[in-house]
Amino acid sequence: MTIVLSTLTAGVLGVIFGGLIGYFSRQFLASKKATNAESRAQQILNDGKSQAQDIVLEAKNTALKTLEESKKEEKERTAQLSRIENLLTRKEDELEQKAKELGQEKDQLKSKATEIVALKTQVEETHVRQIVELERIAGLNRETAKTELITKIEEDSKDELYRKMHKLDVDNKDEIEKKAREIVTLAVQRYAGSHISDSMTTVVSLPSDEVKGKIIGKEGRNIKAIERLTGVDVIIDDTPEALVISGFDPVRRQIARIAIEKLIADGRIHPAKIEEEVEKAKDEMNDKIREAGEAALFETGVGPVDPKLTHLLGRLAFRTSFGQNVLFHSVEMTHIAGMLASELGADVSLAKKGALFHDIGKALDHEVQGTHVEIGRKVLQKFNMDPRVIQAMEAHHDEYPYAILEARIVQAADAISGARPGARRDTAEIYLKRLEDLERIAKSFEGVEKSYAIQAGRELRIFVTPTKIDDLGAIKLAKDIAKKIEEEMKYPGEIRVNVIRETRALEYAR
Repeated sequence: MTIVLSTLTAGVLGVIFGGLIGYFSRQFLASKKATNAESRAQQILNDGKSQAQDIVLEAKNTALKTLEESKKEEKERTAQLSRIENLLTRKEDELEQKAKELGQEKDQLKSKATEIVALKTQVEETHVRQIVELERIAGLNRETAKTELITKIEEDSKDELYRKMHKLDVDNKDEIEKKAREIVTLAVQRYAGSHISDSMTTVVSLPSDEVKGKIIGKEGRNIKAIERLTGVDVIIDDTPEALVISGFDPVRRQIARIAIEKLIADGRIHPAKIEEEVEKAKDEMNDKIREAGEAALFETGVGPVDPKLTHLLGRLAFRTSFGQNVLFHSVEMTHIAGMLASELGADVSLAKKGALFHDIGKALDHEVQGTHVEIGRKVLQKFNMDPRVIQAMEAHHDEYPYAILEARIVQAADAISGARPGARRDTAEIYLKRLEDLERIAKSFEGVEKSYAIQAGRELRIFVTPTKIDDLGAIKLAKDIAKKIEEEMKYPGEIRVNVIRETRALEYAR
């Protein structure tokens, strides 16, 4: 028991002693740390004060240095201003001196001018006195003497002047004619285009003679439908594997040819299919017309124009004038006009445009009243063409004055192109004009939907609107048209007027 108590007492005392030792140790360490912290804080404070003093000293040095530099710059600026002031003072003195000198020179010039005026007056008075004295001695006044002198010189030189004028006239005329022949010959030689006569018929090749029966159809309904829709004559004879499309209008012939070829390729030939293919052929024909216009613009180098004007130009590919294709004629003219303008120093681009569009009115002369020149002027004005181009094209038939040089060049190119051997045929133009007049007369009556001159002008086929003209009205219309043709036209033989009134009922099952 005593041992246990001793042991516990020793343990308690050890714990207490250990706690005291730990407490004092921590106090010592804390005191030491505090002392070290204060030392470090004091050191930092001392270092901050030292750095602040250094910064203040450095700022003072910088301020002193800046102040010295400012004073130095101010001295330099003051010296520079002083130099400028001295320079301006010298300049001012020099200007005052020059002003004084100019004033003196001005006074001297005024004095001299006064002396010159006085001398001039004296000379004029002396000259007048001399003339008066000479007139008194000669017994003639100045105007009379001048007139007699001129008359004498004219009489002495009249014959010589006439001889020189005549020589110059003859020499210049010969030289001008020689030069003109050279230019025209050169232009014609440089452009050697061929002429292709445009016939009144088109031949369509057939794969076999059996197709002829399909084209004719039962009781001829197919061939009648083709002729009615296209306005041409379809001639089927004994010619093997071929049929002939006859008509004076090249556009109608081409539409009929395209439609027939597509019908043959398809194999189904009946009125409904014929009507469908004819409409497709018309669309395709419009594409061909546009392509012809674009090709003409590209070949001549005139440049792009409005698409509608290009289409009108392409229509000329299917228009003839005295048997000459109008588009080919216009393209040929464009090349010739460009060459002539180049030789004469004129505006080549302007001359070529005037030549290419000189007959543009012929694309619409069947639809619009007036000459093709007047129609062409209105068309070009509508498409905002350069007024000089209109001046160049409007005078090619002498309907308008030659306002510019290029107008004469276009007229000369037109004459060269039209006068070339084989280019034109007067009889063909007269024949086509008669056929066009027949269709024009028929369309002038109210209720006429379409009219076609066929059989070389021996028949006029007219389609009327059934809602506007009844059966009796169709008979009366035929008589009225025939009477008007007799009154307005001259033609050999007789013309058959065939008025067709057809009623259709169309509906779709859906």
